[in-house]
Amino acid sequence: MIRGGDELRALAAAPPALRPGVRRFYFLRHGETAGNASFIVQSPVIPLNEAGRAQAERAAGKLAEAGDITRIEASSYPRAYETAQAAARGLAVPMNATPRLGERLFGELVGQTALELDWRARPAGGETLEAFVARTKAAAADALSGGDVPCIVAHGGNLRVIAAALGVAFRDEFAPNALPLRFDRSDAGWAVTVL
Repeated sequence: MIRGGDELRALAAAPPALRPGVRRFYFLRHGETAGNASFIVQSPVIPLNEAGRAQAERAAGKLAEAGDITRIEASSYPRAYETAQAAARGLAVPMNATPRLGERLFGELVGQTALELDWRARPAGGETLEAFVARTKAAAADALSGGDVPCIVAHGGNLRVIAAALGVAFRDEFAPNALPLRFDRSDAGWAVTVL
């Protein structure tokens, strides 16, 4: 549970609706970084640590076993970009990277403990929750517009927004670094499977 999670979910679920043109897609949060390991709010430029690189390679193997991914849509932040490169190599599929799938910019809160982070905060030099949610939904709409099977490689905040926008209740088991998730649409709505 994150502070401000109810507000994030409400904003993500509000119009405009996220209406993917795909019936299935995958999501992969980036591998571990030094910031994740020490629970600090990160800047965009933090790369994967050694454990994160190993996680990215393992995740690439799990995604390759799925056998149906046709492209990678990734955040251009180094930690997600490195993770996406591993997946793209393992899958031998094209990759597109964009800052629009980046994690929320937290401005003056970078370097503070993430354990006390309140997503409702409006940090100087940062991005509002409203702007982050709108940006993530727009980027996800573009990434999920085709009729193929994409994999989004991004961040925990993006995952929370996408899940809420699709009516999926976020569970702690979705949160670990480099854990591949499969989203499937049925007549009953969207469901998530941990790979």
